Amino acid sequence: MDNHERVGTRQGPTLRAQWLGQQLKELRERAGFTLRQTADFLERDPSTISRIESAEYPVRRADLMALLDFYPVSDRQRRDALLALREDIWRKGWWDGYAEDVDHRLIDYVWLESRARAIHTFDNTLLPGLLQTREYAREAIVAADFDASTDQIERWVELRMARQGILNGEKPPQLLSAIDEGVLRRIVGGTKITQAQLRRLAGCAEQPNVEIRVLPFQAGAHTSPIGTFRILVMPEPYPDVAYAETLTGAVYVESPHVERLAQAYARLRDAALGPDESIELILALAKELH
Repeated sequence: MDNHERVGTRQGPTLRAQWLGQQLKELRERAGFTLRQTADFLERDPSTISRIESAEYPVRRADLMALLDFYPVSDRQRRDALLALREDIWRKGWWDGYAEDVDHRLIDYVWLESRARAIHTFDNTLLPGLLQTREYAREAIVAADFDASTDQIERWVELRMARQGILNGEKPPQLLSAIDEGVLRRIVGGTKITQAQLRRLAGCAEQPNVEIRVLPFQAGAHTSPIGTFRILVMPEPYPDVAYAETLTGAVYVESPHVERLAQAYARLRDAALGPDESIELILALAKELH
């Protein structure tokens, strides 16, 4: 996501489709209906209902409204949220234009970013993609995907730059970024690119919806020795999601398991410098570069 965007070889249901299917299954089981009973009500085959719940088959709007009546779901907010989730599955976002260029799990992540109320990030290798300059992003992507073509690299850079638009939207998410001091001292693409990146980072911290805290070397051992992760705080009906990358692919963690990472993140923020001290350090490091 911020370290590599390589195209995946496996495709599958989107995360949002899986969420809708999971919620429909929970509603059916809570109402005490079997797959057969639900299928008879919709005049469908039980296998179709099973495929809807496993996100293998898209649910039509009319069928979703009928199911919400059948289960029944009387809460207007819950009904509207599920209908909105169904629309999100079908609606094309700007990010879908990159679907052929990146792993489909990254498209899921970009969709999550576009819906999140808040994004909490911890980085100990590179700066978060939402705060990178174009030049820094290109150097980082080339290093991670050293065998990709120039055209592919540029598409990935374009996607990363486009993602940053959420920070200046009508309802931008609150971005809380904890950054290990080692990330700031890492020279990426030479001193000129790194210096410009550090100054850009300090400028981003002046936005009212962006908080940057540096975890200094003197903080010692901390609660995320395994590395970078993100927590996306989502509005209803979406669960909060944690995200981490590995060399073999992305990992998503949903509630209630997100709570453990949320606690770890809170401890990282507590161990980090305050926002003002962090900006001072960032600018001091930028000044050291010539």
